[in-house]
Amino acid sequence: MGALDGRVVIITGAGRGLGREHALLFAKEGAMVVVNDLGGGPDGTGSDKTAAEQVVDEIHALGGAAVANGDNVADWDGAKRLIDSAVEAFGDLHVLVNNAGILRDRKMVNMSEAEWDAVVNVHLKGTFAPTHFAALHWRAQAEAGKTVNAAIVNTSSTAGLHANVGQANYGSAKMGIAAFTQICAKELKKLGVRSNAIAPAARTRLTEATPGFDEIMKAPEDPNAFDPWDPANISPLVAYLATADCPFTGQVFSVFGDEIGQYQSWTIAHMLKNDGRRWTVEELAAAAKELPLKIDVRRPL
Repeated sequence: MGALDGRVVIITGAGRGLGREHALLFAKEGAMVVVNDLGGGPDGTGSDKTAAEQVVDEIHALGGAAVANGDNVADWDGAKRLIDSAVEAFGDLHVLVNNAGILRDRKMVNMSEAEWDAVVNVHLKGTFAPTHFAALHWRAQAEAGKTVNAAIVNTSSTAGLHANVGQANYGSAKMGIAAFTQICAKELKKLGVRSNAIAPAARTRLTEATPGFDEIMKAPEDPNAFDPWDPANISPLVAYLATADCPFTGQVFSVFGDEIGQYQSWTIAHMLKNDGRRWTVEELAAAAKELPLKIDVRRPL
């Protein structure tokens, strides 16, 4: 018996990298998987549906159940077709893993409007649109009297949570995904839907394109040694968050190698009060001297 027996799962961006590892593990754990991938390049250009089909073939070779889907998750109609494809193929939907993404890194002052729009569109709208139609499916089930036990797992990033230089578009979208995850947890709780996110660090074609990372992420020479950058390290957490008995919702987890961290949401670290009076600029200038100029936060890795 697998931890995900009978669960119908959609995984976006599942033709390569993290998504492929997720799809293979989910299938091994008994899930029926919709492998979504447009098949574009790391920058989002082009398309090749064979990437998704190859992962489906791998799952079938393992004795699992899977179908391929090549819709663009950032396209409104495509996102609806994606959700419908799970119901048509397997009769239901229990889990949505939003993993699809692209990179177009550039310093903010040099970034074009197209580079901003493309990345925000794929990551943020490409998370929202499938989630919207999945939520409509689950709401209809709840309104019909069916008990829903569903899960959403989104993909954020330390690039947003820790503000990476040169990734204003990507980091902003990923930070937005973290907030969206918590909003979904609150809005969908009454339907029986949980919503969590991960901030992974692993060797993928996107991270390998980041200057300097290719050297850091080299696999160990000893094939028996633990490889902390192996993308397969990320998938067990995603699978756990998708299980029917997982109690977490509204959480963001970092995951790298053998380490899993739980983020604490934005909190007020220091407070200035003015005894029931509106502040003046001069008073603020004096009182603000009590505040630190920087609050250190432990960064994963």
